[in-house]
Amino acid sequence: MKTKNQTSFSSKYLLLALAIVCIILMGLSGFADARKGPLSWVAGYTVVPMQKGINTVGLWISDLTDNFSTLQDMKAENRELREKLDAMTIENNQLKQNSATLERLQELYKMDQNTADYPKIGANVIASENSNWFTRFTIDKGSLDGIKEDMNVLSGAGLVGIVTEVGPNYSIVSSVIDDKNVSSMILTTFDKCIVSGNLTLMEDGLLSFNQLANNENEVPVGEQVVTSNISDKYLQGLLIGYVSEINVDSNNLTRSGYIIPATNFRELQEVLVITVTKEDLIKSETTINEE
Repeated sequence: MKTKNQTSFSSKYLLLALAIVCIILMGLSGFADARKGPLSWVAGYTVVPMQKGINTVGLWISDLTDNFSTLQDMKAENRELREKLDAMTIENNQLKQNSATLERLQELYKMDQNTADYPKIGANVIASENSNWFTRFTIDKGSLDGIKEDMNVLSGAGLVGIVTEVGPNYSIVSSVIDDKNVSSMILTTFDKCIVSGNLTLMEDGLLSFNQLANNENEVPVGEQVVTSNISDKYLQGLLIGYVSEINVDSNNLTRSGYIIPATNFRELQEVLVITVTKEDLIKSETTINEE
């Protein structure tokens, strides 16, 4: 305990001695400036270097303070710029989404105009049973909206599929990818064929067709294939896709080939449901004919 007190006491006297020395040196510095004598020489080797050192340290601390302040300002500015960039990125993505949505809705509108003979209702795709292809998917319209089974479903580009299950506020749609027997025809020649779909073909972005008569009617690549008038569930004239390849079968009586579907089955988001079925139209026509 005594040693600790002695050490503390010695430290106080040491600091006091240093302070006195500094005062004396500062006085000598002033006196030396006035007299220019031997004390000036002593001050030149003691006080002046000390003052320079103090000034240097002072300047270094001042620069350090300024640099720290500048660094803090730059960090704040950087944060502000990042926030602005994030906001602009979000806004830009939103604009892109809005633009894409507008384009899809414009396509749906054109399809609505091209199939004006059929009443329709718009719906959003809310779920899909397959992550890559919309073979079966759910829409947000159901029986409360007038939807029922066997109603045809369109995208903005062409036929999507048919309603196979209906709930109060949702419906399940099976696409033509899952259909193995869609009665179809070549738009310009009216020659009948059968269109089929499967996931293996869709990996290449294709549907297939067969049983097309091998007659004098030419079917060029790019020709439109639509649903035929003899289809039991699909309404007539709905665009399925475009011929990409055609070959004569080994029996030399029929032709078969591949179709590029009009609908992009990877990116369905909005659809149109035709709110009348083929059966409804047949019954309506029968009633009119009977009258």
